[in-house]
Amino acid sequence: MSSLKRLLSTLSSLVLTLFGLSVLTFFIGRVMPTDPVLAAVGDNAPQSVVERVRQEMGLDQPLYVQFGHYLNQLLHGDLGRSVLTHNEVTTDIARFFPATLELATAAIIIAAIIGIPLGVWAAVRQGKLLDQIIRVVCLAGHSLPVFVLALLSLLIFYAVLGIAPGPGRQDIIFQDMVPQVSGLLTVDSLLAGDYDAFRDALAHMAQPVLILAYFSMAYITRMTRTFMLNALSGEFIITARAKGLSSRRVIWRHAFPTVAVQLVTVLALTYAGLLEGAVVTENVFAWPGLGQYLTTSLMNADMNPVVGATLLVGATYVLLNQLADLLYRLWDPRVK
Repeated sequence: MSSLKRLLSTLSSLVLTLFGLSVLTFFIGRVMPTDPVLAAVGDNAPQSVVERVRQEMGLDQPLYVQFGHYLNQLLHGDLGRSVLTHNEVTTDIARFFPATLELATAAIIIAAIIGIPLGVWAAVRQGKLLDQIIRVVCLAGHSLPVFVLALLSLLIFYAVLGIAPGPGRQDIIFQDMVPQVSGLLTVDSLLAGDYDAFRDALAHMAQPVLILAYFSMAYITRMTRTFMLNALSGEFIITARAKGLSSRRVIWRHAFPTVAVQLVTVLALTYAGLLEGAVVTENVFAWPGLGQYLTTSLMNADMNPVVGATLLVGATYVLLNQLADLLYRLWDPRVK
């Protein structure tokens, strides 16, 4: 019975959160200073055309009526049509989102593989030189803006040294050469057996992925260090050391499992942040992902894609947070 109540509570919380997100995205599209009707018909359109299009778009109706239509469209998976591309927003998102997903997934994997051991070592060597170096590296990762790192990377490795490819997702000779299956260029090139396209895709991914990974690694390392310091000060660790267990066994078999559950939440929210925060990186590297699509739409007052992309990112945040909470409950018996 308690499990059923917990499930109902989680579902109701999820529904309410998504509803609040839909309300927020609706009013974002209405309070923007740009007029979506003028964006669709142009500034020089006759007033009769403007009024007709405004009526067709339902913008002449009261806000509560517009919101009802908006919710009805969301429930049917309709996010409207883009003025720029003339496509359904859902179609555009399905085309652009895999590129962002590819960047974020590669970045979180690298960040976790490097950041978690660094955080553990920093906690074990608290106050020593290694700890100080790791903390400075993490501080730099948090302090330097992403766009500065991205521009410096392009300047050094592409413009000066010439060892990295230029902006974009692939060289022009490989464009439209790989059949799209998953939308992930590295995966699709492997499925097609085109290893030249695969190497080219990896080369173009390297700079934006490493910058996003560095930014995420700084946060993951700091959180891991904090969690491990708390774990290493526990009485069960003192008991394990008193029994004569090796330092490696104490750290990885006793202390680390107690913080691994907490790291699930950190990794989930960091991953969601990468899906959202790749906007700047994608624009610097001309990466054709959701961030560039969102920015281009916003600059051209194309509000349907802006609202749709915002809703997608917000829903991703909510769902990953709920997934992390579920895993937390499953893995940590103390929560039960």
